[in-house]
Amino acid sequence: MYVFQVGGRHSVYPEGIVFDPADAEAVDATSVSLVDMRARLIEAERVIPSVSEADAFTVKATFTCQVTDAATVARQGVDDAAVPLRAYLSGEDQLARMSAAHRIEEVNAVREQVTHRMNAYTTIMPPRIAGMTVEYVGIEVLTPDDLRTWEQEVRDERRMREMVRGQREFETDDVHRIAELLSQGSHYVDAFGVAREDINIHAIATRIHQESADDKAYSRQVAAHDKQRAHERETAERDMRQALLLAVLGQARESGYVDHQLLQQLLDLGKRKAPSNSQAGALPSAGTTQRPAEDGSRGDHRGFIKDEDDLLD
Repeated sequence: MYVFQVGGRHSVYPEGIVFDPADAEAVDATSVSLVDMRARLIEAERVIPSVSEADAFTVKATFTCQVTDAATVARQGVDDAAVPLRAYLSGEDQLARMSAAHRIEEVNAVREQVTHRMNAYTTIMPPRIAGMTVEYVGIEVLTPDDLRTWEQEVRDERRMREMVRGQREFETDDVHRIAELLSQGSHYVDAFGVAREDINIHAIATRIHQESADDKAYSRQVAAHDKQRAHERETAERDMRQALLLAVLGQARESGYVDHQLLQQLLDLGKRKAPSNSQAGALPSAGTTQRPAEDGSRGDHRGFIKDEDDLLD
């Protein structure tokens, strides 16, 4: 609606009539105002302190406003209804007292207290603007930007951890499933791979044939190795027996006598391979032994060898 200021008064141009610049009110007016008559949602903000000087809460109240007297609004010069509403919101000093006892992280507790306080405040002292109807809708406490950023980072980190934990659980399940699959043998694994078309059956047949050939070759190699080792052990044992026999015979030759029973055992031990003729010539005869006489000479005694020729008997 148009409101003309003519002299000291404000007159509203009749509603529903096309504006005529030649109208007397329009010609005589010193100023004209265009007033919005529709209902509007108007927001008013206020900053209230927290327990820390570094942080503060921001509250935003919402009102519905509609002009009922265009001339009064034009005369009062209300260009923006948010201005008087901000003044109205700032008039409630209990909001600052309540918020000053809380940290910035306790924004939810502040929201609850501010809501209760504003409900009581607007009931006892409702907002008024001349020429308008004003109704309180509600109030909210905005989350500070730095707190919102921090909460978002915490949320993202928590989600990332949950995602990693879920991935590890999935991996663990896969490991258990694969381990159970492998425990049933290679043929079951091959069959599972063929069923899922991950393995070609021709490749499996080729591999099985190659493994069979490798097993046979390895068995032949092991058998040949065992045979060689057995031959080496047999040769070493024979050589050891011969060396032992020769050592004992040499010792007997130096001492001049050999015990019949001991000689027979040695001969039985080394019977697999007889000593050479030169070594046999040094062998004493079984059944006799020779020992030195008390005066140092070698005498004939029953059960002892007289001389080396007896070894040939």
